[in-house]
Amino acid sequence: MKKVYLALGTNLGEKAFNLLQAVIYITEEIGKLTASSSVYKSEPWGFESINEFLNMVVCVETNLSTEEILSITQSIEKKIGRKEKTNRTYQDRIIDIDIIVYDDLILNSDKLTIPHPLFHERQFVLKPMSEIAPEFVHPVLHKKVSELISFTSNEQTFVHKQPKHTSLRGAKRRSNP
Repeated sequence: MKKVYLALGTNLGEKAFNLLQAVIYITEEIGKLTASSSVYKSEPWGFESINEFLNMVVCVETNLSTEEILSITQSIEKKIGRKEKTNRTYQDRIIDIDIIVYDDLILNSDKLTIPHPLFHERQFVLKPMSEIAPEFVHPVLHKKVSELISFTSNEQTFVHKQPKHTSLRGAKRRSNP
């Protein structure tokens, strides 16, 4: 079984519900959920928007390949309501699921780069990941996740853990119409 860390983010709609739905689909279609971070709030990164994000990281054990996981995560995004990207710029989204790492694999293909090429620069990924895997060592940079946080810019968007009343605990799964 391979350990895969996925970053989840949402800044549209019922955000806590979007994350919960994604986690449920991930466990049904990708593998066994072994760890889940708290939910963090952050400002948009790479674009401007009035909509703040909710972010989290999950760890899943799976026998699926990276290509299969990519296809499934894109399918999950569509099921939850994500629209196709119209260009290569960042924009508001109902859900975003990124493959951050796949064990200690280093992959650079036309479709996928693992580890995620920007994860070490994003506090909204590093903080939740450090909660569930602080000792994980970045396969390229050879630094622990807990160490990478100190290398991110102090000017980066503010990221903080959500109070319990706004975590996934309060979100309930509903059927899509």
